[in-house]
Amino acid sequence: MNKIRKFWRNIDPSSLQLRLTIGIAAFSALVLGSLATWTSWKMQQILIDSHKHNIQQIAERLPRDVQLYSQMMQPETGLEKAVNNLANTNTLLWLKNPNNQILVKSATLDLLSNSTVAELMSLTKMQIKPQVYKVNQSYFVLSGSSVQVQGKLLGEVFVVQDITREQTMFVVMVQSLAITSILAIIVLTVAIAFYIKRSLQPLRQLSQMTSVISTEDLGQAQLYLDNAPSEVKELAQTLAMLLSRLSQSWQQEREFVSNVSHELRTPLTIVHGYLQSVLRRQNNLTPTQQEALETAASEAERTIHLLQDLLDLARADSGHLYLKIQPYVLNDLVEEVVVMAKKYSDRVITIESTIYPIQVKADYSRLKQVLLNLIDNAVKYSEVGTPIIFKLNQLQDKAIIQVCDQGYGIPLQHQARIFERFYRVDESRSHASGGCGLGLSIVKTLIESMGGSVNVQSKLGEGSTFTISLPVTIS
Repeated sequence: MNKIRKFWRNIDPSSLQLRLTIGIAAFSALVLGSLATWTSWKMQQILIDSHKHNIQQIAERLPRDVQLYSQMMQPETGLEKAVNNLANTNTLLWLKNPNNQILVKSATLDLLSNSTVAELMSLTKMQIKPQVYKVNQSYFVLSGSSVQVQGKLLGEVFVVQDITREQTMFVVMVQSLAITSILAIIVLTVAIAFYIKRSLQPLRQLSQMTSVISTEDLGQAQLYLDNAPSEVKELAQTLAMLLSRLSQSWQQEREFVSNVSHELRTPLTIVHGYLQSVLRRQNNLTPTQQEALETAASEAERTIHLLQDLLDLARADSGHLYLKIQPYVLNDLVEEVVVMAKKYSDRVITIESTIYPIQVKADYSRLKQVLLNLIDNAVKYSEVGTPIIFKLNQLQDKAIIQVCDQGYGIPLQHQARIFERFYRVDESRSHASGGCGLGLSIVKTLIESMGGSVNVQSKLGEGSTFTISLPVTIS
């Protein structure tokens, strides 16, 4: 039962394989069903036509026999003799005069039950056509024809042939045909599903190849399929050309960002220096001028940091981000960062660690940058009176750094995307706090460049915990 449930859960209602299988199977079922229905109808017509022909022969022969027997005996006796001669176990006859009175009937009618005979005779009260009638679990073909002897209308003869045996065999044959058709449809559906699955395999291979291509692999991506249909090969070639164009565009974008960041950082640094110089001689400034210059200096400094982040990201994308990886004592580095953070924040920042020393391999200045970014993030998105906690631990060959706050928390649907560039959970709050959506992206880029990883766990109203994992130094 569990396997069946698992099988149904794995079925994708919108998949091309399922749609093609259902479509072709339904068409095949329609064709086979129509063929089986037509065959059954045709066999029924053949059965009726054969008995209809026999009945017509009897109706044509009866006047001649009546005329012949009437010459040798009394007309009534001759008529009865002619009827009984044409009747047998499976063929029943009776003759009605124009007044709808039975003149004579075959002795074989006495072999049937009274109810069967009565129902058969009741059918002759209406216009009938040769077809199969079911009467009391038996099947009959009934037909009527007028009888004329020497140009005089004698009456109407009704001929009934019992085809119960043939009809039973026909029903069994139709049932067998239906079962065979159903089995054929099932087998055909399975074969079609298998064939379609094999035919779509190149598309799955193409999907798997493209799913593992990263931005660094765009230019070197190779999409080659063996034994694939020509249409799939054309699709692979088109995708390869598309990836090549994307690689060129991505490279141009990274070069543009790097060049712009580099070119703008120098003049902005000069402008910021002049603004600071003017502010240091603030005795000659009015309060309004001083406020304007302070705002300009703050914005220039923020823009310089933004350009530096963009430059770091561009260098990391191009593989030119220089890192000086050396062994350091993580405890001392974190303590230094906490001291620096306390200078510009009135928050309570504590360190919890039971292991000393924890030796890590990292870039000292870049790891400080990462931790300061996380502290800044915790300060921005938590209440003023709440503490920020650093937790240090070591698990086998990994050093674990956790930065915990008791802030607003991050909605679950945003947690997978907060490390993307320029992604902000709350647009208005991010602008108000000066964020540009690059801080966590820088954190992820630098940590991964040092061989580590970073993730977040958060709950609304309870705060967030950013966990960094770095390789330790084996002593």
